[in-house]
Amino acid sequence: MLSRRRIIQLGLISFPAIHPIARAPAANRDTNDSELASPPTRPFAAELPVMPIAQSVPSLDPPSQPDPVSGEAPRASHQRWHDFLPKMFYDIHQMEAQHSFHPDLPLNTIWGFNGIFPGPTFHARYGEPIVVRFHNDLPTNHVGFGIPQTTTHLHNGHTPSESDGFPADFFDSGLFKDNHYPNTLAGGDPRETLGTLWYHDHRVDFTAQNSYRGLVGFYLLFDDQDSGDELDHNPRAFRLPSGEFDIPLVFADKRFTRDGELLFNPFNLEGFIGDKFTVNGVIQPFLKVARRKYRFRLLDAGPSRFYEFLLSSGQPFILIANDGNLLPNPLTVQSARLGVANRMDVIIDFSNYRIGDQLFLVNRLAQQDGTGPTGELLNPGTPILRFDVDRDAPDHSQVPSTLRPLPDIDLSQVVRTRRWVFGDDNGGWTVNGKFFNVNEVRAAPQQGTAEIWVLQNDGGDWSHPIHIHMEEFQILSRNGQPPPPHEVSRKDVVILGPDDEVRVFIRFRDFLGRYPTHCHNLVHEDHAMMFRWDVVP
Repeated sequence: MLSRRRIIQLGLISFPAIHPIARAPAANRDTNDSELASPPTRPFAAELPVMPIAQSVPSLDPPSQPDPVSGEAPRASHQRWHDFLPKMFYDIHQMEAQHSFHPDLPLNTIWGFNGIFPGPTFHARYGEPIVVRFHNDLPTNHVGFGIPQTTTHLHNGHTPSESDGFPADFFDSGLFKDNHYPNTLAGGDPRETLGTLWYHDHRVDFTAQNSYRGLVGFYLLFDDQDSGDELDHNPRAFRLPSGEFDIPLVFADKRFTRDGELLFNPFNLEGFIGDKFTVNGVIQPFLKVARRKYRFRLLDAGPSRFYEFLLSSGQPFILIANDGNLLPNPLTVQSARLGVANRMDVIIDFSNYRIGDQLFLVNRLAQQDGTGPTGELLNPGTPILRFDVDRDAPDHSQVPSTLRPLPDIDLSQVVRTRRWVFGDDNGGWTVNGKFFNVNEVRAAPQQGTAEIWVLQNDGGDWSHPIHIHMEEFQILSRNGQPPPPHEVSRKDVVILGPDDEVRVFIRFRDFLGRYPTHCHNLVHEDHAMMFRWDVVP
């Protein structure tokens, strides 16, 4: 009997409009993408783009109930609408556009939020609920990989199910959908404050292709402590680097045909690895920096590569946040390792450099295929981003010695322990031996309870970054030991290395409905390492 993986590799399951990737060869187990080398490109030939801030519109007059007559896609009614009446409105169009990855390559057709990659950066605030109207304006007769059906997930948002971007809640081109983001604290607890979120397409079976094509953006949340203003006179304010000195960076590796056309291979089910490193959509850019402190929000958007970042000068990072959550205290770290969908916020102080100095953000983590990192650190590695120190600038920012305390872990609230084994069964990616089935509820935790989930990697040499929607968790143990210092935090993605077992404490509050848990190696997610769980009354 042919496995799911082999059926897809042989082309017996159809993919819409996969030119030029349909020419990619298929092997017995995986497809050797390393044979498809991209054209050469000069490093540091283009400046790093900083994405525009999303602009609100005066009103959308959104109904709390679904309104198909208006052109809205089907959805459930918004939960707790009157508790979180929207104060701001955004109109975002998912559309096809031309994009320059590098001046040595031709323009490429991408899909982007408002036609740009990455999409506009949201600046949202706690206590200000918003509605984002996502229009699907993608062409129905598109050419290339991806599918013009979308559902947008606000990654690690504390979001009602109907606005979470559940993978099966996709809708067609020509329709729109209103996502209601309450911007509220989980359980009303200020220790649950989020900071660095991101949004991306989550269409079942096509998350890798649609997000690789460009449907990715940042969503930043602020409150009276992490206020986004280093001049804030509020004594509670952290006064972290802000404004032009607070820069989100999305890392996504890409591969191109010999003609310079963006390439994705849907027949490689192990994980797609590019040979070009983009930052904010540009291959190996440079950034002009002033002699002062910066906050960089690092995001690994995948689809399958892990990173370990260091500075070429040997200067350490000041790590202040993990997966979008400020740590209890800053950590001085020599490197920052990210799996797919991980975020880390770091402070880099350029004040001790001279004008004219250059230094590099370097990836030293070896990874040859979708298996995951080998564990080897390359020397010298690949420079991804060049910093050019070119000016002085006033610096009113600080890095407090104390940031955000962690919520208590009250094990008396735990009503159940569940084990989830992420494996490679029957030629496909499974959880507890099963492929994703949108209609199968694999867990039904009751609202207001807590559970322990044991996340186990049973995939041999594979590494899996596991993401749990809606509620963040805290790690109790990793392989029977306390978590390392950078994981003593609230998280929404945990890396499972080969044979790892991680125990996490998770609660279920505020909203009901269906949510997924999945591997965030997007290729594994699409084939079909994911399960559905529902929060029930």
